[in-house]
Amino acid sequence: MADFLDGIVMAEQRFHGEGYQEGLAEGSHSGMAEGRMCGAFHGARIGSEIGCYLGFALTWHCLLQKCTDEKNSKKIKALDSLIGMIQKFPYEDPTYDKLQEDLERIRGKFKQVCSMLNIQSGFRIGTERSSLAF
Repeated sequence: MADFLDGIVMAEQRFHGEGYQEGLAEGSHSGMAEGRMCGAFHGARIGSEIGCYLGFALTWHCLLQKCTDEKNSKKIKALDSLIGMIQKFPYEDPTYDKLQEDLERIRGKFKQVCSMLNIQSGFRIGTERSSLAF
């Protein structure tokens, strides 16, 4: 009789342990899938932002090369600096620990360049207008 009761008590513990293990495995799988989706979304946003900055900088660099006065020389140096920062940005390394710091430096340099060029840096990306924002 004691063995029968031990089996019932042990069954509850066994089912509890099995349920825990199944839940842990399912949660880990769901968490990985959600993490990949979130990472891809945020990576695409950062890539779009950086690409916009690079296109902006390269375009202005080409436009300013035609004029060679000292004011434009400073603007070109700032654009060269922005382009260099973007080219050194570690796109391929998702574990790069200073990604946010470097991204903030690029954003700051972009704002500085916009100020030098007398251009508003408050772009917007949206469906209601054809402008960009970051």
